[in-house]
Amino acid sequence: MLKKVTNTIEEIETRVGSSANGSGAASTSDLKAKMKCQRLRARVQFATVCGSMYLAGWNDGTTGPLLPRIQAVYSLNFAVVSLIFDIACVGFLSGTLANLYLDGRFGFGKVRSACQVIAYAIESAALPFPAFVLSYAINGFGMALQDAQSNGFVASLKDSPETKMGILHAVRADALSSPLVATQFAQLPHWSFHYLCSLGVAFMNIVSLIAVFGPKTQDECLDQIGQPAGEKGTSESSQFNQILRLREVHLLAFFILALVGVEVIVGGWMVTYIIDVRGGGPSSGYISSGFWGGIMIGRVVGERRVLFIYSIFAIGLELIVWLVSSLVGGGVAIAMMGVILGLMYPIAMNHAVRILPEWLVTGSIGWIAGFGQAGSALLPFLTGAIASKTGIKSVQPL
Repeated sequence: MLKKVTNTIEEIETRVGSSANGSGAASTSDLKAKMKCQRLRARVQFATVCGSMYLAGWNDGTTGPLLPRIQAVYSLNFAVVSLIFDIACVGFLSGTLANLYLDGRFGFGKVRSACQVIAYAIESAALPFPAFVLSYAINGFGMALQDAQSNGFVASLKDSPETKMGILHAVRADALSSPLVATQFAQLPHWSFHYLCSLGVAFMNIVSLIAVFGPKTQDECLDQIGQPAGEKGTSESSQFNQILRLREVHLLAFFILALVGVEVIVGGWMVTYIIDVRGGGPSSGYISSGFWGGIMIGRVVGERRVLFIYSIFAIGLELIVWLVSSLVGGGVAIAMMGVILGLMYPIAMNHAVRILPEWLVTGSIGWIAGFGQAGSALLPFLTGAIASKTGIKSVQPL
């Protein structure tokens, strides 16, 4: 379908270009047709990037419901099973650094999407635990590239970038759908077949990325929708140095690291907490779906000053989950917490676009998103390490 749309767009562009060359000047109707073609292509590009982030969200929501089953199958304690997050963190950080050096020169449709296909193929086979864990590093590497390039691309758009950033991360919070599937597979003998579903999503992602973006760079893709490349200002090597010297970039990166880390702690370890501490049954994974659904809603709406209010409310809801011994009340509080945490990410990203130099926005957003994504592995790993000593009750105070 995407291939057909792409071909149609290229045919329109060819006709418009031929007409313009024949007459010496494009007529009003030709210009309107070209603008219509560019708008269509822009929508297709944005939809494809959103599909890429859907895969990232699917991945985030998968681990939590499967974690108790992974522990049981491989006979692991909390510290060892949390190596999943530790190894993924290595992949995220490696991918984030690689993105700054690659600078999109391989385009949007190759490295990042291929990594997820390889990782899910390994995971679906339920290989011995060392191989199973290694696949999370491969996945993390590709996911970091995906996060960095998708956020950087949307941040560079001139047409409603703030709204599109919210939509992009609402789609990414689709992690409400993967826990529904993962919870079912966690109760089946072939639990690892859930990763075949993930493999299918990843395969559709790589096909759509190649069809729409192919080997093109970001500037070439923007040129296709009638948007000139942003101001460069410096060479690529000096851009890398400038980004790493910006205090604002690192503050925002650590903020996103903490935010994403908390999200994945709640979405990942909360299922284990509900089962072990609150006496929830095998269907407790659905609570994780409610949390990610709340994040999806939160990321569509949202401004900067209210971040402080959101933080206070999130702390209050966390105290309810921790101190109130109610399965239903905890589930509702977790979902509401998801809404509040979901509001924060797009606000932070849009704020970065406003305060950073234009020629550094794409690289800076990529670094912030990629480095921040490491929080989805680092903080859950610390959670598992602490829980191995003190029990899963430590999730809430942490």
